[in-house]
Amino acid sequence: MLRRTAAPIRRAVLLLPLAVLTAMLAAGCQQPLKVSADARLIPDFATAGNSGPVRPMTLPERCHDDAAPAIAVIDVDGVLLNTDFSGLSSPGENPVSLFRERLDAAACDHCVQAIVVRINSPGGGVTATDIMWHDLVSFRERNEIPVVACLMDTGAGGAYYLATAADQIIAHPTTVTGGIGVILNLYNLQDALQQFNVAPIPVRAGEKIDIGSPIKTLDDEQRKLLQTMANNFHDRFIQVIRDQRPEVDANDKSNFDGRVFTAEEALKRQLVDHIGYLDDAICLARRMAHLNHARVVLYHRQNDQAHSPYSITPNVPIGLGVVPISLPGFDRSRLPGFLYMWQPEPTMEKLSGK
Repeated sequence: MLRRTAAPIRRAVLLLPLAVLTAMLAAGCQQPLKVSADARLIPDFATAGNSGPVRPMTLPERCHDDAAPAIAVIDVDGVLLNTDFSGLSSPGENPVSLFRERLDAAACDHCVQAIVVRINSPGGGVTATDIMWHDLVSFRERNEIPVVACLMDTGAGGAYYLATAADQIIAHPTTVTGGIGVILNLYNLQDALQQFNVAPIPVRAGEKIDIGSPIKTLDDEQRKLLQTMANNFHDRFIQVIRDQRPEVDANDKSNFDGRVFTAEEALKRQLVDHIGYLDDAICLARRMAHLNHARVVLYHRQNDQAHSPYSITPNVPIGLGVVPISLPGFDRSRLPGFLYMWQPEPTMEKLSGK
């Protein structure tokens, strides 16, 4: 029997696309496989990914009394886009949706007396980060419990935008933050297309409907229109900071020109309130909630266990990281638009799996 089935399995492996097979091998074949009716070996996506709603997980080293007051740590990691992060061996979570689900779960948990939003992100889409900011502001207004933002490696662009919705912001001693600006990545692929003998033939109704298209040069008038949009989004970002953090010097233009800051510089500019560690953020939240003792909980899926306050929901597609076939602009139709994002590398959106 083994000899009779070995040949179809070998043929099935050969039927897999080379890029998919390479990614699977490099990832240690973490994606379950199944054999189809016609002897093709295919990934079993039905059994992959997270399962069930988020649920509170008390950390093992903390108090085990499930009725005790709790500090909820909500992690926000990676590029923030309103899209499922799909890819080979990826759970495929939507960071915007997941953030809202965790806030709702914390709001329904009467034991939760304070929130720590643990942020490690360079930012993301203008709309995505604004939605997350709005949800956090609404959460504070409805529940009237302390919210502390803790910035880890990076809390820039839209990630800092989100942090301004908290009562207090703590930055790790080595955090990179700031990045208060807007970026829209556009590319001119005319010469590249000519190398492949590709001649675009657009059919338009509306003279400016294809502003930003990579198949033609962006003229001065079109650039001005897009620059006006970027300026409007930038003004919104600045206004949010003025409203949420009035102690920031609004007359110092260097606060808002998109540069990033160390934690110490951000503290001097009053963009953050304290420098410390995640444990310090948890202690601050406990003090703000007037609690002597509190357990720490994280809201994760059933198969995404939390063993420390640093536990995260992995959200980077393994396949895309293994097979880096990406050139700026060639996947433009799948990229987001305007970004609140510190983006020294112009293809960072690919981390979303788009």
